[in-house]
Amino acid sequence: MLPEPQSPSTHLREGDLSDAELAVELAGTAGRTLLELRAGVGNLPTDEVKKRGDEAAQQVLAAGLAQARPRDAVLSEEAVDDAARLDAARVWIIDPLDGTREYSEGRSDWAVHVALWEAGALVAGAVALPGLGTVLTTEPAAVVPSRDGAAPLRMAVSRSRPPAIATGVAEALGADLVAMGSAGFKVAAVVRGEADLYVHGGGQYEWDSAAPVAVAMAAGLHASRLDGSPLRYNQPDPYLPDLVVCRPEVAEQVLTAIERVQRDVQ
Repeated sequence: MLPEPQSPSTHLREGDLSDAELAVELAGTAGRTLLELRAGVGNLPTDEVKKRGDEAAQQVLAAGLAQARPRDAVLSEEAVDDAARLDAARVWIIDPLDGTREYSEGRSDWAVHVALWEAGALVAGAVALPGLGTVLTTEPAAVVPSRDGAAPLRMAVSRSRPPAIATGVAEALGADLVAMGSAGFKVAAVVRGEADLYVHGGGQYEWDSAAPVAVAMAAGLHASRLDGSPLRYNQPDPYLPDLVVCRPEVAEQVLTAIERVQRDVQ
């Protein structure tokens, strides 16, 4: 039998925590729930592990937000979208389990995303990295480690299906590829100084990047669409297919390389 999911922060009350503190609390609680659940799965098929993980983390986040921010709207990968969010002043954008494949395989490179959009911008967020026992947040913002400017750039890239744009840009920059799992984990790698950039083209939605981008921008990193335009959230269609996150001192170099690679393939 699987362990019951951890109680979804039943102690939470409206107004007890700031938005950033609430994001940390919820992402951390969901992460601990996922670790406990995975520890008890035995020999269940990986698809069942993914399904139970998604459901358990969604339950934690949805219940916590309902208790602590009952008037806010929510956009989640694991819930039916409600168009009422488009008229809401505040919308929580969450991905209960980013990297279900890595989670089901017992790896550490997966994440839990909790972000708050308000009046057109991401204003708070947290990315839990349960496999590493840490949560990155917007307040206090992370301090990005310095890098050796003479060393090759390091690009976080999918370990299973790196997009052509990423490999093309890596080649143009002479960057070393650092393979890892989920999108949130890759952005976190740039925040944590284990990579210098992350370039993605195609196949993402708002919940894949909202919390990681909030955390990255709070830490002073560059985050935009591949053409350098701003990332916009709480849109009618939550499909937000491309993303670049990088250290600010290399942003111009990275965006120029992206433009050149995209032009060459047309």
